[in-house]
Amino acid sequence: MSTPAPAATESAHPYSPAYEVAGFGFVSGALSVDEDGQAVTGIEPALDAAVARLTERLATVDMALTDVVKTTYFVTDVSLRDAANRHYEKIFAAPRPARSFVEVAALPYGATVEIEAIAHRG
Repeated sequence: MSTPAPAATESAHPYSPAYEVAGFGFVSGALSVDEDGQAVTGIEPALDAAVARLTERLATVDMALTDVVKTTYFVTDVSLRDAANRHYEKIFAAPRPARSFVEVAALPYGATVEIEAIAHRG
């Protein structure tokens, strides 16, 4: 059983959910966990959960998905790439943000997806 992630409002980590400087928002990795910090199973639900957590983090610096210019996806299974591509097309309008896609051995709290982002206030 995985340990729940700390709630978004807790300061259990020594870093900011997002940090803004000079019109840029640098967003810490958002995991595929639900509002209670439990890992979400299934490809689409996990991608949706990571984007929901990313959206919450962007909001802490008064930004939104429409401000995102670059993402990095960390996944525990690189075969998620095709599903992630289809999901990306749904959540971002063209021209879509730049993206890196990296397979990792594990993610905190049993998550399967983590998304970090750079945003810019246009």
